[in-house]
Amino acid sequence: MNIRFEKAPYTLKVKPEDSKLGFGKYFTDYMFLMNYDPEQGWHDARIVPYGPLSLDPSCTVFHYAQEMFEGLKAYRTADGNIQLFRPMKNIERMNNTNKRMCIPQVDPDDVLEAIKALVKVEKDWVPHSEGTSLYIRPFIFSTDCHLGVHPSKTYLFCIILSPVGSYYANGIAPVKIVVESEYVRAVRGGTGYAKVGGNYAASLIGQEKAEAMGYAQVLWLDGIEHKYIDEVGAMNVFFVIDNEVITPALDAGNILPGVTRDSCITWLKNNGYKVTERKLSIDEVLTAAKEGRLNEAFGSGTAAVISPIGELFDGVEHTIINNGEIGKVAQALYDNITGIQWGRVADTYGWVEPVCSAE
Repeated sequence: MNIRFEKAPYTLKVKPEDSKLGFGKYFTDYMFLMNYDPEQGWHDARIVPYGPLSLDPSCTVFHYAQEMFEGLKAYRTADGNIQLFRPMKNIERMNNTNKRMCIPQVDPDDVLEAIKALVKVEKDWVPHSEGTSLYIRPFIFSTDCHLGVHPSKTYLFCIILSPVGSYYANGIAPVKIVVESEYVRAVRGGTGYAKVGGNYAASLIGQEKAEAMGYAQVLWLDGIEHKYIDEVGAMNVFFVIDNEVITPALDAGNILPGVTRDSCITWLKNNGYKVTERKLSIDEVLTAAKEGRLNEAFGSGTAAVISPIGELFDGVEHTIINNGEIGKVAQALYDNITGIQWGRVADTYGWVEPVCSAE
């Protein structure tokens, strides 16, 4: 792929200190853009100065939400090398989302080349402190200018970068979650397995309710029987019952197939843990807790990697999990997966994709 580079005609930004990064607050100097139309396909790949996009008010993405996005990270190792973690899994999921949203497929090798090219240009933005990384946000949206409900013929593919701090300001600490009893996030046949903004927009009201009650996250139940567990917040979820690691199965198509989820399952199985993917009801979890068989619970996702759950509220009873402390399974996953991401643990799975070496 021929990627042209447009140099910024102005002084570049002053980079923030690692200790002040937070999440998604700062953006780098450049971004990647590429257009699509039926005559040329994906074309005009370019890295240009980061800045506003000019869009017509009738642009179909504003009215019919035909769009998708992904999220992954670049990590700086102790010796200064920069690497990605399982980027082809994100790209595979990206094209699965594109298919669901009637967006043209993008050549996976071109996507990886674009990501690596942009990260190389912005390599000085990859932070150095422990727990920090460069968040990578690829996204595609429809750009036809008309009103009418049907797939667009034109699209814009963008990649932006944001240096981010450690997700846990005070170390990895268990969170309190509440079971959502009124709203649902996704249903069978919907877009639950796709990474689209509409899923997150639908979840905002539940998150708002939870925060008003003093909880950090929402535990979503299925949209048909309102009985089986789907996800926690914007993460996949795991429960350890009788030392068996159980996570909701993906076969209904209403749960996002997380890259971190897949990494957790792979690591656990390779290290002797019993892992089961199946339907899991909230009643089964609460019963196991009452009987002392719920050992621990945690969420998994790109941002936090592992998020331990210390308390679960079902609207009636407060269930404390593992004395409100991180469990041994969650800790082992966090230590080993982040260890591979930052180069502290040997990558025996072929998950690391080098970007550039220290200079």
